[in-house]
Amino acid sequence: MKRFLVVLCLFILFVPAARASENLTVAAKGAVLIDGASGRVLFGQNENAQYPMASTTKVMTTLLALERSQPDEAVTAGKNAAGVTGTSMYLSEGETLSMEHMLYGLMLRSGNDAAVAVAEHIAGSAPAFAELMNARAAELDADAHFVNPHGLDADGHRTSALGLARIMREAMKNPAFRAITATKRKVVPWVGNEYSRVLENKNRLLTTYEGATGGKTGFTNKAGRCLVFSAEREGLELIGAVLNCPTWFDTATVMLDYGFDHFRLERAWDADAVIRAVPVVNGTAEVVNAVAAQSLQAAVPIGGSVDVAVSLPATLDAPVRRGDVLGTASIKTGGDMIATCDLVAASDVEKVSLRAAFARLLRQWLFW
Repeated sequence: MKRFLVVLCLFILFVPAARASENLTVAAKGAVLIDGASGRVLFGQNENAQYPMASTTKVMTTLLALERSQPDEAVTAGKNAAGVTGTSMYLSEGETLSMEHMLYGLMLRSGNDAAVAVAEHIAGSAPAFAELMNARAAELDADAHFVNPHGLDADGHRTSALGLARIMREAMKNPAFRAITATKRKVVPWVGNEYSRVLENKNRLLTTYEGATGGKTGFTNKAGRCLVFSAEREGLELIGAVLNCPTWFDTATVMLDYGFDHFRLERAWDADAVIRAVPVVNGTAEVVNAVAAQSLQAAVPIGGSVDVAVSLPATLDAPVRRGDVLGTASIKTGGDMIATCDLVAASDVEKVSLRAAFARLLRQWLFW
């Protein structure tokens, strides 16, 4: 019996970490956890199935607003904004705030009125703005379809957990979005009122989870509780989404804990890092530097094997133009490629003309 218990304990201690995901299940209709650096799926549960998303919609609304406007632009709430139902930052018809303040009201207070005001300011109408949302989702390969900018229940308004996480990942690349979504409390003007608006972030993870960097809550009777969230530790940023999840914050905590317990960040190099000098044939320079077009980093299993592979030609024929793709680099783990980046020319190299070649030979002969 003692021998059996010893063997059992050893098995528990040394069972491969990667197998833990096979046993992880969560109380959500759709759930996903991805690597913020590479976008790789680290955990998924019905992650491609589509469900209503409620106010997590506002991540896309905010992303588009930041991409298509300036923070100090004046945004006026019209009749449609002031009259929208659901959660509100209590805009009055005709009230004007800066775009920045509208977006804080959108993300922290989850103001449906702010969502409509922003949509009408940018696209002229909420339906026209929804078309922009769908086009942007397609660019991100995000499986989502938007009917409105706020997330109130509507036929066809839906997303997959993976689609929502991909939208959040793109939004987190925007410094202004990161600042807004990480803000716990914001005071903004309240036109015509002696008090200012005090906006409290509804994302409890910002105060309860170490390293939380942002997210957005959402709830309707049809969608249930929805949450998109992110956290970073030791350089590794994880992004997750749960749809129709009654235990939204607890579930997000379990998913993030799983990610940080089983993965670490492998950083191969940053953008513009020189990877290798490639010889150039018949060029005005003998070599051209191949540099990383983007940073190459990814979440890899803790304790797993990692290989960084570089593919570049032995030589290049002139001319070479700055930015030309010369090859690729990739991170592999367990034989699978999990992240890749282009390697590009750092400078121009012109082709040597007959006249230039003669002049070079003459200089070499004169100073030999």
